[in-house]
Amino acid sequence: MDIRYPRPLCAGDLIGVTSPSSGVAALLRPRLDFAIHSLEDRGFRVVVGECMDGATHISAPVKQRAAEFMGMLLDPQVRAIVPPWGGETAIDLIAHLDFNAIAAVDPTWIVGYSDISTLLTPITLLSGMATIHGSNLMDTPYTTPASLMHWLQIASHPAGASFRQSSPDVHRLNDRDDWSAHPDVTEHAWNGHGRWVRLDDGTGPVDVTGRLIGGCIETLAYLAGTRYADTSRLRGETDAATLVYLEAAGDEATAICRALHGMRLAGFFDGAAAVLVGRTAAKDSPTLTQSEAVLDALGELGVPIIGNVECGHVPPQLPIVNGAIGRLVCTDSDQYLQQTLL
Repeated sequence: MDIRYPRPLCAGDLIGVTSPSSGVAALLRPRLDFAIHSLEDRGFRVVVGECMDGATHISAPVKQRAAEFMGMLLDPQVRAIVPPWGGETAIDLIAHLDFNAIAAVDPTWIVGYSDISTLLTPITLLSGMATIHGSNLMDTPYTTPASLMHWLQIASHPAGASFRQSSPDVHRLNDRDDWSAHPDVTEHAWNGHGRWVRLDDGTGPVDVTGRLIGGCIETLAYLAGTRYADTSRLRGETDAATLVYLEAAGDEATAICRALHGMRLAGFFDGAAAVLVGRTAAKDSPTLTQSEAVLDALGELGVPIIGNVECGHVPPQLPIVNGAIGRLVCTDSDQYLQQTLL
């Protein structure tokens, strides 16, 4: 599959804000406004859609949400789309998206995570358009540790560019990180999570390459086995390897274990050279930890499984470009993910 990368995002470009899943409650509107202003302060123009209502779990009826999302994707003036956050049921949009139309237009950066994974992964797999698994709009104002990159930095790279990210050394920046109480907060509390760890039984250095794909376990599991999560499209006729990244949002370990078993049986991990697992605050089960759940389901893949990676609901965020060529290095002395936009 040929991956299509949007042109570099630059000051003056128009960024679209819409809520394909959940909108923003009135109590949190000050944070939304602040996040929008933070983009404007960086020199971007911002257009906010009508699908933003936070009264229920969805921002608007499904056809309205899909139409607004598609409208921004097909509008040549909109160079990036960033939802305020995830939500619960973005899966209902899938049947209302025109993937042929998405594949036919110049690509647009879409960024987000959590329930937004339900859209990012199918869009990359079915249209070849690169997408960014990274901080949503409400988190966009946060500063980024030096060894990581802000999604706006990544979106500013041209096709062919290569960049490297690794676990940050900084452990704590600021205690005042609750934007529900302090809408203008720009720093987060990093809690010193430490280095990446190898969860599988393998030993020795890890240095593998493959096309990056993945997202939130609790949402992608429902797409496994359908054409919307068919990773063989990314591997192509040459059966190239993938690097799969995953993260648990909040389900207990037994539920995560079942979901990962189902994804494996559906072929989502076929051809994977390694699996990256995001650190999580999700609960263990009485007889099963989150790490044990991953190994129970994926241990038989026989590939390196690297845990404690900054690609989940626990900040900070290591943005990952779906479709990019990733090189994962994990040794005693060096740990990084290099991404190349080819």
